[in-house]
Amino acid sequence: MSLRINDVAPDLTVNTTEGEIKIHDWIGDGYAVIFSHPRDFTPVCTTEFGAVAQLAGEFENRNTKVLGVSVDSLDDHVKWKNDIAEFAGSPANFAMVDDRDLAMAKAYDMLPAEYYLPTEGRTPAHSATVRSVFIIGPDKKVRLTMTYPMTIGRNFAEILRALDAVRKTDGVPIATPANWVPGQDVIVALSLDDAEAEKRYGTLDKKLPYLRFAKDPA
Repeated sequence: MSLRINDVAPDLTVNTTEGEIKIHDWIGDGYAVIFSHPRDFTPVCTTEFGAVAQLAGEFENRNTKVLGVSVDSLDDHVKWKNDIAEFAGSPANFAMVDDRDLAMAKAYDMLPAEYYLPTEGRTPAHSATVRSVFIIGPDKKVRLTMTYPMTIGRNFAEILRALDAVRKTDGVPIATPANWVPGQDVIVALSLDDAEAEKRYGTLDKKLPYLRFAKDPA
């Protein structure tokens, strides 16, 4: 069964380029972004991991850890990190999971509907849709998921924006509108009437009876 929003993220013990970790312990009291890719030493994946390397400071500022997942070995990961750094101009200093046994890919439902990964002669096409993203909260629950096909590189600026929106709305009665970025107005939840909303968030910009904006409570 697929992982759903608010499911507890599977708590596996995995081998990574930073040593053995237990997922929940590794997340700690912050947020986590777990993202997978089809295979090391492939073009789209190299651009994606390069983008994450360049955003390392942004994730750190948001108390968010990043974990890459691949069905390749730790040795391959370590060698590939050199290519990533050369391409991106930034070191790939985040952990990468050795998931050759598919334990994490299966637990997080990252594989295509009909997957086949031969021991020999495997190509990235055999794991074509292993290009998933999970944002996980401090309570270890899944907050957001995305899955892309092998041919489409992810927009990590959007993933960072989504992380900001998750953190902004976590546990409070607000939501973010389409295309929201930090600093823009937010939507007040319908669980608050106008008086409660104004007491909590100040003057409302009422577009419709059910669509009420308030200043970003930064």
